[in-house]
Amino acid sequence: MGQTLSQSQRKMLWNSANNSGIWYYVEPISLTPTWVHWDKRFGLPACSTGGYPLIKRGSLSNYVLIAQDDLNTLGYKTNGLDGIFGPATQNAVREYQEIRGLVVDGIIGCNTWRALQEDVVGTGKTSTTIN
Repeated sequence: MGQTLSQSQRKMLWNSANNSGIWYYVEPISLTPTWVHWDKRFGLPACSTGGYPLIKRGSLSNYVLIAQDDLNTLGYKTNGLDGIFGPATQNAVREYQEIRGLVVDGIIGCNTWRALQEDVVGTGKTSTTIN
């Protein structure tokens, strides 16, 4: 939220979300410099600075759906957006990791999440992107 807001407006929105006490997690501004993201997260973050939890083959969650959305937006095929980390999603993650020069383990941990989020920023709406 807030991609069209000024930096000061984004900061106000972030402060509001952070201080409301409603949201379990408000993404640090350093990780989302052009928007504000918050949600009712579950699980421990993959990075010590926050972020999404580690996900891997067999994971079933909204975080898998977010990763699938990112991967599809970037051109890696996960065979749909179903929130199930199956073989197609794992293969897409491995391909992405190899191209990006990351450790190729098929697991989305701190470095892969960070890279995905950096690469997907500014891509705009695509036929596979959840808007």
